[in-house]
Amino acid sequence: MVPAHVPHARVVDFDIFDPPGVEQDYFAAWQALADGQGLVWTRSNGGHWIATRGDVVRALWMDADRLSSACLAVTPGLGEVMQFIPLQQDGAEHKAYRTPVMKGLASRFVVAMEPQVEAVARELCAGLRPRQACEFVADFAEILPLNIFLTMIDVPLEDRPRLRRLGAQLTRPDGSMTVEQLKQAADDYLWPFIEKRMAAPGEDLFSRILAEPVEGRPWTVDAARRMCRNLLFGGLDTVAAMIGMVALHLARHPQDQDLLRAQSDLIPAAADELMRRYPTVSVSRNAVADVAVDGVTIRAGDLVYLPSVLHNLDPACFDRPEEVDFARSLSPMRHTTLGAGAHRCVGAGLARMEVIVFLREWLAAIPRFALAPDQPVTMKGGNVGACTRLPLVWTA
Repeated sequence: MVPAHVPHARVVDFDIFDPPGVEQDYFAAWQALADGQGLVWTRSNGGHWIATRGDVVRALWMDADRLSSACLAVTPGLGEVMQFIPLQQDGAEHKAYRTPVMKGLASRFVVAMEPQVEAVARELCAGLRPRQACEFVADFAEILPLNIFLTMIDVPLEDRPRLRRLGAQLTRPDGSMTVEQLKQAADDYLWPFIEKRMAAPGEDLFSRILAEPVEGRPWTVDAARRMCRNLLFGGLDTVAAMIGMVALHLARHPQDQDLLRAQSDLIPAAADELMRRYPTVSVSRNAVADVAVDGVTIRAGDLVYLPSVLHNLDPACFDRPEEVDFARSLSPMRHTTLGAGAHRCVGAGLARMEVIVFLREWLAAIPRFALAPDQPVTMKGGNVGACTRLPLVWTA
């Protein structure tokens, strides 16, 4: 059913988890929705708004006063069950809990992690190079960031496959688990680690955050569970998706591989530009007040879906947005790959460092590579879009 306040001309049939053509091209699937209107209403997933023009996406992402993060997603019931800290909080409460998390992910800790990221990347590359081929998603993109995150929170690396399955259910649920079962599975896994860190803090990320008081108060067990649950899921998919898209670009544009090998000092700028060009994260907001935008009104209680791709690739927001230009010199704060405003990704610095290290180590170790000619690239939609298969080949 379409609410009475939604104009008929704004109604579309568009499933954010399965846009038409998404398996072949995530970006084209989303851009097909950008027809000049800034906001449309989809009947899918219980019915919700989708911001479809760059200026509207960005403005609504920045509006933390009238649009709350409490809903978490358009998936019915997910937000009520997960109760992430700080992601689902607003206002002063969000700031109070976000501060310790930001301290735990401070730049000095990110810099200290870089040698470990380099070591993991080099080991993976060394194992892959003699094979002259790989399925990049499974063989590299899903391993590097997750290994680093599990190292940061000091949990066993052999748990990676189990946690990947949980992450997939959050970003693209397939119905095999209820949201309650997903939460319980995460909590059952995390609780022994949380209990240990609260009793005897170590040097890991969870310990650093839990050692920071929240406005002068120690963390409660409930708040600690919700925060660790948030960081666990937040660390599972986003960087893997980002690295996959960067590798896809380089496979399609060997001249960019050659340039970055010849001028490795360009790699940080290249990382920033590739992250801008290939955004795959979208967020959901629930309106707590009426919002008039683009000639329609988002009513209090409505859900709004905000795809970063439709901001970053809007030619009204960026010059030549689909062109990759390593000399663009655009601050990451200007685009929406890692969010915007009060809820910008707490791990933005870590994500950027991992992409830079990937580029540096992969291009140093792997010769000029290309897409496997006889195997298709496949992608998926959802709250974090990604390549699901990326077959690459090279010669020794």
